[in-house]
Amino acid sequence: MIYYANITNATLRVRESRIIADLLLQKADRDKWHREIFINNILQIKSPKSIISIAQLVRRRLETMNSELWEMVRDGDKILVTQCLFACAIKHSKLIGDFLRIYIKDQKKIFATKLVKKMWTEYLSDCRGRDPEMKHWSDTTSAKLRSIVWSMLAETGYIQDIRNPILQNVFIDEKLCDYLRRHNEKYVLQCMELE
Repeated sequence: MIYYANITNATLRVRESRIIADLLLQKADRDKWHREIFINNILQIKSPKSIISIAQLVRRRLETMNSELWEMVRDGDKILVTQCLFACAIKHSKLIGDFLRIYIKDQKKIFATKLVKKMWTEYLSDCRGRDPEMKHWSDTTSAKLRSIVWSMLAETGYIQDIRNPILQNVFIDEKLCDYLRRHNEKYVLQCMELE
C-alpha cells in the first residue's frame, strides 16, 4: 500500500518538533523520552491521548531524516524549520508528496491561481488508481486529510491560507536544498520544487 491516512492528527507542529528534535539529538533513551514527554509534559499538550499521537507522529516524521536535519529543526529560523518539517512530512507520507508533485505542479503549468476542494476528491480517486490497496476513507476522513494537507501548504507558503488557497511561489532554503541533494532525497526535493 502506498497511501495511508496517517497524518490526520497533526500539521507541521513547529514548536513541538523543535522540542522532539532536541530530544533526538540528545539520544534520549526510552526512560528519558517517557519522563520528558509524559511526566514533564514538555510538549504542553493537555490530552494524554493527543500527547501520544502527536509525539509519535512528529518523531516518526523527523526520523525519516538524520541528525543534521534535526539540528536545522531545533536551531533554524522559522522558514527553514517549517520547510525542513514539510520535507519530513513528504518523505513520511506519499499522500502529501504526490499531491504536490502531481496536482499542484499541474495547476502551476496551466497557470491556475488557486486550489479548489473538488481537486482533493479527484486526487484521492487518482490515488486509488495508482494504489488499488488504498483504503476507502469516509467523507469525514477525506475532508480532514485535505484540511491537514492544505494547512501544511499554507504554513510553508504554497498557498496564501486555507480559506483563500491562492497558489504562491516558494523558494526552498539553500541549506535544506543542499541537505536533500547530498542525501539523495530526489523525490522530496522534486515535490518541494514542483519539478
